[in-house]
Amino acid sequence: MKLQSLHAAVDRRWLLPLAVGSALSLLLLVALTTFPLPFPSSSSSPSAALFVEHKLAPTPPSPAGASLPRIAFLISGSAGDASALRRVLLALYHPRNRYILHLDAEAPDSDRRDLAAGLAAHPVIASAANVRVVDRANLITYRGPTMVANTLHAAAAFLWGHAGAGGSDWDWFINLSASDYPLVTQDDLIHAFSKLPRDLNFIDHTSDIGWKEFQRAKPVIIDPGLYMKKKADVFWIPQRRSVPTAFKLFTGSAWMALSRPFVEYCIWGWDNLPRTVLMYYSNFISSPEGYFHTVVCNAEEFKNTTVNHDLHYISWDNPPKQHPHYLTVEDLDRMVASDAPFARKFHADDPVLDRIDEEILSRGADMPTPGGWCAGTRENGSDPCSVIGDTSLLRPGRGAVRLQRLVTSLLSEEKFHPRQCK
Repeated sequence: MKLQSLHAAVDRRWLLPLAVGSALSLLLLVALTTFPLPFPSSSSSPSAALFVEHKLAPTPPSPAGASLPRIAFLISGSAGDASALRRVLLALYHPRNRYILHLDAEAPDSDRRDLAAGLAAHPVIASAANVRVVDRANLITYRGPTMVANTLHAAAAFLWGHAGAGGSDWDWFINLSASDYPLVTQDDLIHAFSKLPRDLNFIDHTSDIGWKEFQRAKPVIIDPGLYMKKKADVFWIPQRRSVPTAFKLFTGSAWMALSRPFVEYCIWGWDNLPRTVLMYYSNFISSPEGYFHTVVCNAEEFKNTTVNHDLHYISWDNPPKQHPHYLTVEDLDRMVASDAPFARKFHADDPVLDRIDEEILSRGADMPTPGGWCAGTRENGSDPCSVIGDTSLLRPGRGAVRLQRLVTSLLSEEKFHPRQCK
């Protein structure tokens, strides 16, 4: 009996504190759900403090006309392409732009060293410090995903570092090869692009993959460039796979001009779509003709930013339009009439390149294409672009008129939205 009385006394001792505590808890809960507290602005999302994804949103593009755009160029080549890369670079050169040159691992290291040394000795390029040569080269397999990996590698390098070192201070990323050549000056290109919304992505695309479903999407290939030190063709494994249902497949040209916000999305991949699609395309034949197209057309925030054109003049075999013809002087009039800013493919040092230099670019041998930035003199055959002047001064010419005509057509009501991702 004494033990039971003791327990009853102890229990009665805790009744009052328990009742007071419960009442205070109830009042606090009511206060929290009814009255705002003097904490930082309630408009800020808790995710900003708890998660990292908010830091990986795309950089808002500058409005059209806010300032002259800058272009980031990746120019790629292989063994024997060092001189062609230098020529394409000089034809494309402008001090405002950014450039990465990549000679794949099939080229000897001496080619990369000589290319880098030659560019470092160029007074204008050395002064602007806007050209980089990849010294630890990737092995690129024709038709394999290593080309996509190399493009992403260059895009990430362009995003790295502060603006003065060629970091995020650019607006569009354009991939080219040693077999490409410009049909407009950079003053023409920058002038035309300065009038465009900075979120546009020029990428030829379609969801009508046709025969590619059976010959590319369902087979599974292995790219030896991902695992081996010497270049070899891709090889197939016996198993086949189904077409994915988590995203829709798109295909198109491997050459494109991508906006900085979309490039950032491909690199950071904050909703995981770019990584998921990349894993799928790692076993896909000719993945450069599908990876970026599938990502941009399956991403809600980017699918309405596509301009269905690759900005190239290409003369395809017909059928099945899989291998481009090498262009010659006989194709020059058709190239110009296309209004495209680039053309491919060219043999190195083909005479048609000399015609383009002379008649379209006004470029001397081994000299940059002249523009408003060139502050030197032409006296005694001197290179006017040996001195960098005002890089915001443009002197657009006939190429700007042609390119503006193309862009106006591509952005018309008849072509822009009706030809976007479907």
